[in-house]
Amino acid sequence: MSFVSHVECTVCAARHDPRRLLTVCERCGQMLAVRYDLARVRAAVSKAALAARPPGMYRFRELTPLDDAEEPVTLGEGGTPLLALPRLAAHFGLRHLWGKDEGQNPTGTFKARGLGMAITRARTLGARGVILPSAGNAGGAAAVYAARCGLGCAVVVPRGTPPAAVAEAALAGAHVFTLPGSIATAGRVVARVAPDVGWFDLSTLKEPYRLEGKKTMGLELAEQMDWAMPDVLLYPTGGGTGLLGIPKGYEELREMGWLSGALPRIVAVQAEGCAPVVKAFHAGAATTTAWENPTTHAAGLRVPSPFAGRQMLDILRTTKGDAVAVSERQIVEAQRLLARLEGIWTAPEAAALVAALGMLRDAGWVTAAERVVLVLTGAGIKYAPPETPTPVELEGSDADIVAQVRRVLNR
Repeated sequence: MSFVSHVECTVCAARHDPRRLLTVCERCGQMLAVRYDLARVRAAVSKAALAARPPGMYRFRELTPLDDAEEPVTLGEGGTPLLALPRLAAHFGLRHLWGKDEGQNPTGTFKARGLGMAITRARTLGARGVILPSAGNAGGAAAVYAARCGLGCAVVVPRGTPPAAVAEAALAGAHVFTLPGSIATAGRVVARVAPDVGWFDLSTLKEPYRLEGKKTMGLELAEQMDWAMPDVLLYPTGGGTGLLGIPKGYEELREMGWLSGALPRIVAVQAEGCAPVVKAFHAGAATTTAWENPTTHAAGLRVPSPFAGRQMLDILRTTKGDAVAVSERQIVEAQRLLARLEGIWTAPEAAALVAALGMLRDAGWVTAAERVVLVLTGAGIKYAPPETPTPVELEGSDADIVAQVRRVLNR
């Protein structure tokens, strides 16, 4: 392994061999994380050398788990813009607000990062095929990257998953199965089927490499903010891979001496109809418990029993962050607000951040001078469009039509 020192359990610290296909900790069953020889990384690359590299998440190669000669399975993911949001900032009485627009990834969401990395490593380490449960976009991304390198892929999704995500997986040649229930139901099916058919289980945070792909959002944010961190970072939280990955990237850069200061206060945002992290955080619980009857049109937030609940709560508390739940109506209104003020049609999961930001600002938890980043995890075009104003239907001669347009625009 080029710069990887070992793979470590995030709870009991047991070490695992990175040359093997790994799932969860073999000692305690908890989530694994890749650790690096950061002194070697610091000696091997400089900020100036990094700046000369082409865009994309693999420009941070030394902080990825790739072998020395390993070619990633890639469609050009990463390198998404950090967009200033001045009109939305003014609306909330803020001076510094940005959105990391992950909808510009190849598959239209941030899932491209995690699944591209996970499938790269699964292929290298000898997987025959991959199988995973998904609320939608992860399954589509997995299918695309599996197709890219010729691996078999199966995706199990709840009924009601956004049709675009199902179509993406099916078009890429994956076996797509729908079932009643939630992603937790799908996860139980995958856990039983994967060992029977000899395919690798890519369930969220039940292998260590999706985290490394999502981590690159944090690496990019650090560079895009001129090697600094925001004061507050809002993240839409389902499985929570990016919620853990972004601070992991920040921590590694801090240890290398490339960043300094405290981590941003991280806010987990969920839907009122499925908010296990919010509930556990405010109850002071050590981990999450399963949410009964999860309901939200933001499919990526419909995760009733996240595997890494303990680790997510630790991050929120360590960074002095918060956890906020928003209503379905707030999500829809926030989606329209962001589009109207900034021209960004974002996914409903990401729109939930806009709603949460308003609540935090009203409560005084975020101040006007603080630097705030919203992780806009996907493109709205991958979802059924929300209700929009009815277009004006024009009739009559050219002169009549011109007059109608003038009347509307002069109001």
